Amino acid sequence: MIPTTSVPTLPSAPLPPPPHSGVVEAMANRGLVLEARLRRRWPQVERSLRAVYGPKADALLLRLKHAVLGSAQCRSQALWNLDLQREADPEWFQSPSSLGYVCYTDRFAGNLDQVQDHLDYLGELGVTYLHLMPLLKPREGENDGGYAVASYSEVDPRLGTMDDLESLAAALHRRGISLCIDLVVNHTAKEHPWALAALADDPTYRDFYFLFPDRTQPDAFEHTLREVFPAFKPGNFTWLPEQETWVWTTFHDFQWDLNYANPRVFEAMLGVILSLTNRGIDIVRLDAVAFLWKRLGTNCENQPEVHQLLTALRALVSIASPGTILKAEAIVSPEDLVPYLGAGDPERRECDLAYHNQLMVMLWSSMATGEAGLMTNALDRMGAIPEHAAWATYARCHDDIGWAVTDEDAGSMGWNGFDHRRFLNDFYSGTFPGSFASGALFQENALTGDARISGTAASLCGVEKALLAHDTLALEAALRRLELLYAIVMAYGGTPLLYMGDELALLNDESFADDPDHADDNRWLHRPFMKWESAAKRSMPGTLEHRVFHTFAKLAAARAARPELHGGASTKVHRLADSRLFCFSRKHRQREPFWMVANFGDVPLTVTTDSLPGWHNHSHRSVLLGNGADRSAKGWTLPACGYLWLASE
Repeated sequence: MIPTTSVPTLPSAPLPPPPHSGVVEAMANRGLVLEARLRRRWPQVERSLRAVYGPKADALLLRLKHAVLGSAQCRSQALWNLDLQREADPEWFQSPSSLGYVCYTDRFAGNLDQVQDHLDYLGELGVTYLHLMPLLKPREGENDGGYAVASYSEVDPRLGTMDDLESLAAALHRRGISLCIDLVVNHTAKEHPWALAALADDPTYRDFYFLFPDRTQPDAFEHTLREVFPAFKPGNFTWLPEQETWVWTTFHDFQWDLNYANPRVFEAMLGVILSLTNRGIDIVRLDAVAFLWKRLGTNCENQPEVHQLLTALRALVSIASPGTILKAEAIVSPEDLVPYLGAGDPERRECDLAYHNQLMVMLWSSMATGEAGLMTNALDRMGAIPEHAAWATYARCHDDIGWAVTDEDAGSMGWNGFDHRRFLNDFYSGTFPGSFASGALFQENALTGDARISGTAASLCGVEKALLAHDTLALEAALRRLELLYAIVMAYGGTPLLYMGDELALLNDESFADDPDHADDNRWLHRPFMKWESAAKRSMPGTLEHRVFHTFAKLAAARAARPELHGGASTKVHRLADSRLFCFSRKHRQREPFWMVANFGDVPLTVTTDSLPGWHNHSHRSVLLGNGADRSAKGWTLPACGYLWLASE
């Protein structure tokens, strides 16, 4: 039986209300501003969408113009004013004071309303950007941690309502904090109204997805596709027996890939974004964005059409709500990553932020090996990004750590890529002799030997093992590792992200195995509930929580005071004679450069002014001496995990 359902209407921004007394002048002023935005942004929309859709773009462009103008006229006065402020300061999200905090709503506070009870806590850390992990209504039961969305227009009822989300956004804005949420753009849950309409054989919505009557096309595609979750869901297509149809499902059988070759899909997703931004969302994280376009004979990732669509989307959002920024969740190879920030010839505006996955991977690699040569080589060969965009830097996130170490980068050290990736899995799962880490293998593939790692930052740094062994020396070393990771994250790129609990050194949460919805996914190991009793100890000197929390607050404050750490500053990696040292500089316009040097070795190392390339061309002083770093006769002595920040006089 094919399920019956009412056919949903395509989402679009609402039309502006009829003008009435008191708003006519305001709407007229908005009209003038919108005319200016259209003159500046619309040509890019046309170029990009015509490149993707050809003649089909004509009707689409008319509908999109109607949507963005209607959405802009409907923005609240507070959001309109915020747009104008950010248009005057388009680098607002690149400020050195920018600091992100990433958490699940329920695990941090319970629900959206209760998040407001903890805004003072975020203020103590210096947070300016709150990322609440997926909170739109997911399917019931297994839902990939919330990334199988059943409704884009509703919040998960366990967390609250859209009105609660809007209220929280307004409360954050009053404190100078922007709000980021996840938008899954590659797929929907099979229970989403679009998918139900497709199952009901509505021709409009059947073309929203990839449906095949037999295995001919799926088999042709499978030759070049990779499996994202080989243990959970091998293959990229799922059989629907009642419909006698195959559907494209890159991630899970309940997540149906959207067909962006259909212009209506792009239009529908824009409508979703405009609706969210009119609720006060400042940063839209575009989940699984690399998979948006399918092309036979390729891996169906990072296709040129993806960048055209994102460029058009960026321009459209800049017309309707220019105070909004887009963040790409594109966990891809370094050479494929930088284009998501608009790098290329010609340079363009695409996403404003993208995750610096390579930095995260190399930090953990260096921590395991005790040297920084691989990190230096890998980061040095990454392309530059446009000044108007920025990295989101992080040591840990909600996902597993996949070892994105290419054979080429490993070969630069004389290593075998497969062997090094296997070493990292052994090391961070705690099976390698002498490992300090407590982690777990995720998605281990017995045939290929591939795997990824789950675990909180503190447990992977050795805090868990040290506490269990009551080993004070090991605990000190573990806390120094955690501080070093975040000292680099804070200094290296654009917007540093702090994953919930790292500021208290929260450990792995083994209780995930008792939850039937989570037991088969050990990524919940590093998604613990916030321990507010531990957070209370941040004000108790002598406790672990006090030390770690105030270390993070100190780093954030030191970063905020340095204009050289503006998100648009270029980063240059420097190769020092001792490969245990990691060194980079940041340069922003006419300012003197900022330098950082870190010791990943297990013995003290001396850094001299002569060893820093170009040092004598600049005048510097120490801004931060971390983990026991100190001045020496010729420069600085960095103990194991010691580091220094250097800035101009």
